[in-house]
Amino acid sequence: MARELRTALGDVPFIGCSTSGELSNGSSLRQGLVLWALGGSGFSVRVGLGQGVAGSLRQAARDAAGCLDALPSHPHRALVLLADGLCGDQMEVVRGAYEVAGASVPLVGGCAGDDMAMCSTQQIFGDRVLRHAVVAAAIGSEAPIGIGVSHGWQPVGDPMLVTSSEGVVVSTLDDRPALDVYLDALQAPPEASATPEAFSAFAATHPLGIPRRDRVEIRYVAGADFDKRSLTCIAGLPQGGMTMFMRGDSDSVRAATQTAIREACEGLAGAAPIGMLLFDCVARRSVLEDAAMQGEFEGVRDWLNETPVAGFYTYGEIARTQGAGGFHNQTLVALALA
Repeated sequence: MARELRTALGDVPFIGCSTSGELSNGSSLRQGLVLWALGGSGFSVRVGLGQGVAGSLRQAARDAAGCLDALPSHPHRALVLLADGLCGDQMEVVRGAYEVAGASVPLVGGCAGDDMAMCSTQQIFGDRVLRHAVVAAAIGSEAPIGIGVSHGWQPVGDPMLVTSSEGVVVSTLDDRPALDVYLDALQAPPEASATPEAFSAFAATHPLGIPRRDRVEIRYVAGADFDKRSLTCIAGLPQGGMTMFMRGDSDSVRAATQTAIREACEGLAGAAPIGMLLFDCVARRSVLEDAAMQGEFEGVRDWLNETPVAGFYTYGEIARTQGAGGFHNQTLVALALA
């Protein structure tokens, strides 16, 4: 596929990745190919690549973010990042890119998927197909760039202290086994503590939250160790930090979609969007499918009108516009251009 694209596109630089589903003009696809092209007056784009190793993408993110150095001067800039979704603590991608981009350039993007096989993901840089990599596109624009971020999950109970964690594994919360605290506080059904499959089904609508100054970032609970009584997340929860249990449903997922897209459009300072990229967590889609709902974009078609929209279902979302953090789970990130 990458070779065919290179033949068709000639010298046009392009990046991409494997997914767990695609988005095109507000419709959800499976095992498809979606292309989103950007060019013309008022825009500049440069692409970058960083090759990492299993378990660490920080240096890869630094290398990929270096494409910002070749970007011509524009009043508005953003860095789009696509990373291996199964390569250790994904917060390392944000940290590495931030070291290059600094506080003035927002970071957006998502982690590649593999259609929920959870084996390996691929990143595309021209006609090269890679693993354990980060690819990036630095965008410069004469018009504003809008970014919207929303998840729709609500806190349950009071925050707790992460008293023991290492990497993506949380061992204790408030000095008690993390799995026990999680199941007790959320009044999980008995089957959730019986099999990994039942636990995963319950955890899909009960993530963890990290309170920030202006928001709560979500961490997807990817699994549990029933012997060690620990929780495993997609990205790390730092020891000594605070976390809280979250919950949501199909209605809150759809409401969050409208919020993220509205925020992205409002960031254009009154201009109409001419294109939008969406990075949507695959766990949000599963919530809607379990509720037998048609999809999360039905309520925003009028808002988007004929705006070209593309994106994919991710294993984690990137959105750093201010403050600490910037890696999300079970969240929708929208990038709008004017």
